[in-house]
Amino acid sequence: MQTEKRPKKYFSRYKNPLIEFPNLIEAQTKSYKWLVEEGLKEVFKEFSPIIDYSGKKFELEFTSFSLSEPNCEENDAKINKLSYQGLLKTRVKLTNKILGTVKEQEIFMSEIPLMTPHGTFIINGVERVIVPQLARSFGVFFTESESKGKKYFGAKIIPARGVWIEIESESDEAIYIRIDKKRKFPATALLRVLGYNTNETILKAFEKTPNCKEVIEACLAKDVAKTLSDSYIEIYKRLRDGDMATPENAKEFINSLFTPERYDLSPVGRYRFNKRFDKSLEEKELVRRTISKEDLMTVIANIIVLNNTLGAKSDDIDHLGQRRVRFVGEMLQQKVRTGMMQIKRNIQDRMSIIDVDTAMPIHIINQRPLQARIKEFFTTNQLSQFMAQENVLCEMEHLRTLSALGPGGLTRERAGLEVRDVHPSHYGRVCPIHTPEGPNIGLILHLSTYAKINDFGIIETPYIKVKNGKITKEIQYLNALEEEKYNIAHAGIPYDENGKITEEKVEARVKTNPGMITRNQVDFIDVAANQGFSVATSMIPFLEHNDANRALMGSNMQKQAVPCVLPEVPLVATGVEALASRDSGRMVLASEDGVVSYLDAKKIIVKGKTEKIYSLVNFLRNNNFSAFHQRPAVNIGQKVKKGDVLADTTSTVDGQISIGQNVFIAFLSWSGLNYEDAVIISERLVKKSKFTSVYVEEFVCTVRDTKLGPEITTRDIPNVGELKLKDLDEDGIVRIGAEVRENDILIGKITPKGETELTPEERLLRSIFAEKARDVKDTSLRMEHGKRGRIIGIKIFSRDLGHTLEAGIIKKIVIEVAQIRNISVGDKLSGRHGNKGVISRILPEEDMPYTAEGIPVDIILSPLGVPSRMNLGQILEMHLGMAANALGYQAVVPPFLGAKREEIKEELKKAGLPENGKLKLFDGRTGESFDQDVAVGYMYMLKLHHMVEDKIHMRSIGPYSLITQQPLGGKAQGGGQRFGEMEVWALEGYGAAYTLREMLTIKSDDILGRSQTFDSIIKNEIIKPPNSPASFNVLLNYLRGLALDVNLKKYENS
Repeated sequence: MQTEKRPKKYFSRYKNPLIEFPNLIEAQTKSYKWLVEEGLKEVFKEFSPIIDYSGKKFELEFTSFSLSEPNCEENDAKINKLSYQGLLKTRVKLTNKILGTVKEQEIFMSEIPLMTPHGTFIINGVERVIVPQLARSFGVFFTESESKGKKYFGAKIIPARGVWIEIESESDEAIYIRIDKKRKFPATALLRVLGYNTNETILKAFEKTPNCKEVIEACLAKDVAKTLSDSYIEIYKRLRDGDMATPENAKEFINSLFTPERYDLSPVGRYRFNKRFDKSLEEKELVRRTISKEDLMTVIANIIVLNNTLGAKSDDIDHLGQRRVRFVGEMLQQKVRTGMMQIKRNIQDRMSIIDVDTAMPIHIINQRPLQARIKEFFTTNQLSQFMAQENVLCEMEHLRTLSALGPGGLTRERAGLEVRDVHPSHYGRVCPIHTPEGPNIGLILHLSTYAKINDFGIIETPYIKVKNGKITKEIQYLNALEEEKYNIAHAGIPYDENGKITEEKVEARVKTNPGMITRNQVDFIDVAANQGFSVATSMIPFLEHNDANRALMGSNMQKQAVPCVLPEVPLVATGVEALASRDSGRMVLASEDGVVSYLDAKKIIVKGKTEKIYSLVNFLRNNNFSAFHQRPAVNIGQKVKKGDVLADTTSTVDGQISIGQNVFIAFLSWSGLNYEDAVIISERLVKKSKFTSVYVEEFVCTVRDTKLGPEITTRDIPNVGELKLKDLDEDGIVRIGAEVRENDILIGKITPKGETELTPEERLLRSIFAEKARDVKDTSLRMEHGKRGRIIGIKIFSRDLGHTLEAGIIKKIVIEVAQIRNISVGDKLSGRHGNKGVISRILPEEDMPYTAEGIPVDIILSPLGVPSRMNLGQILEMHLGMAANALGYQAVVPPFLGAKREEIKEELKKAGLPENGKLKLFDGRTGESFDQDVAVGYMYMLKLHHMVEDKIHMRSIGPYSLITQQPLGGKAQGGGQRFGEMEVWALEGYGAAYTLREMLTIKSDDILGRSQTFDSIIKNEIIKPPNSPASFNVLLNYLRGLALDVNLKKYENS
């Protein structure tokens, strides 16, 4: 492992970001903080007071609420499989109107999972992330449709809750409205209902807008209703077709649709509406969240203006200005609101039947619906996900994911290409590169590094104000719609130390279109070169030289890198590594200045103003089965400042994310062994444990109470030899430190069998040995097929120890097994540029090609993997890595501000290497040199999660399927390889009739033939001819099930 710290080297184009690196998980923590401080208060305020149906008996009020501290420490919750949560209690006041009494009580409402300081939740000992949803924003959208070659505009008013109002203009000049996608009616009917009672007032309202008079007159001509009550009836008929429409019930129903209880435009909807139509943005205006007659008039007038404007355009729904992010706070608040609605109904039902004299608040409130909603949200919601914990980067990116899927979002099947596409408004807000490959491409996105979410859920990105060609200190956050008014220069343009732009003309986004402008026309400048990219994409050096498809794979594969036992900092980095891990909460940071006075594997003590003890985590299993482990990054006597790294994780070194190894590579074809992206590695990497990782798995054994008596854990198991029991204690539990292989017993357990009528002999045995000879069956927990490892932890949960277990379970034993995995043939390796491959051969060091100095290469990559894939970043990384290794520094090359070609040549020259980075290599097998010089250098390689040990599988004997009697399929079931239809054709093509007959009968599902063959082989007899296969009987039974009488006639060959 690296001990010496390398100095960092920056190149001429490098520029420091103009603002401080943001807190990467702030959006998540801020949202939950809002829920606790504001969101819950809002909900209780909405449902207070609750009055019974008659309004004469009771009134119930929620006066205040409190959320308690967490019930346990974060790590304790993980170890003991508990949830990290607090208790929600409310003070309730019940006013009895009949007796005139007031009773107050504090009532427990529900347990609410609390967010850990680094943005996650712990549910039943498992870390989960609530992924924010990128959904369509509320408010008004303008649409267009074409009819007879002319564009007609319309609008949709989408509220947070309530009816959707769609407004359409048609070729007959009139404007129509649909409510909730029902049948349309002329717009004047709804205007009348909302308050413009007569035709004159309607016309007067529109008189300021040109061309409106004719349109409104056309509407009035089409409108059947002439009076207010007619309008109510007309709209009611469209909404409630088939119901009897009287003016009274129509009026009551339609007015109820637009009351604040049933209709809510939401704060963001009202804000966007007012901003769009230049209305007042004062607090008192923004509080009103229903639709008024003026609002509807404004929208209709705007549609008329659009219809009469040449080249008018409708809104682009894929624009980020029209989408917003819903974070955990808002989603959980919605669930609490749903639960409270059910509670309210239950309370009102109880109020009408409860005894007036003895009623207490606790008798009226049933909290179950709220508890169920909260539990359901954290356990079954599509956006509540198992946290990916492959390495620190992977955790950070999971918290910064945005999903367009989930409740109220899109579905994979319905989402078209437009939604998935990269949009110009994504720049600086959402990463254009980092998205999964496969069906979710473009639907799951990642926030850009500097993006920030404002209070309305709109994504903003920071820019620095530029005045007269000089960069100021003023930071402004702009959303996607505001940005369209300005000229914004890229962070890579040249400027001096005073911030004066040095070139007369610079590249910029001129009102979102690329172009060249003079420096005085620049309004803003980007804050950093990687502003447009996510954290993972920003960690790819020389990103600008890679094809986007490969950069996408590189971003995703860094998140799959398995942490090595001896991690190394990359020789060629981008400068983001140390910042990206800072907010993960996985490293131990000093909370104040001081001196390290003591350290070991379990704790670090720092003496400052006070003595502070920092405890470390050792080999804890995480969600991805890798071991999470903290190791000290300081020495005794070292001075530390506040915020310094005291302990690293498995995937960091000195706080820098380090998920791979720097290895010496050559691009060379070697006897065809690196054909199709295969990789050849040297045995040195195995000997030096370069890519060794620790893998931790859990095996759970539950001891139940059965009808015939309890199960028992014991080492006294029927028909098991002493050798198998050597590692078990008297309770039948394996000891810590034991080495286990497949089928070894981890926990000896016996289950009582059903009692049968005893024979006299058995009765005799019973009386001699008392209970001993009772029938039990062996149900021990054994090591799974194809697994191995060493026992590192045992946890026992039982009722006697005070743990809560499900009904019918006496105790639960969890065994942790760790295994050390060396790199082996079949493992997947990759660089940071999407250059992935599978190891095909591990060669002895002496067979690897070596340089003139006698240094053997570590890895041989195929040179054909580069030109067609167009990821040239790997070549530049290799050359610069060679120089950095020789000169002893760490090269820092951020995207778009990296080293130029000339600078890399210069560095190679300084290191005493050829400028083209190619050396003469000699074949280790023959000692002769290769014809051409070969490109060699240092590249940062990662070992990915796809390890051969999880995938390789063999079967000789194993279980059979019950119906077809054929062997099962798949590794988990211990299945065989299917000799399928196409394989049968292959053997038919060769005419291999007897081989084929064996395959389809005795090697598969001829039950009788199978056992006869086994006997024949044991007794050394000739194998008998096969019988009919079981699957043939299944076919016959299917035919009989169709009422066809099928009989088999034996074919006599005369």
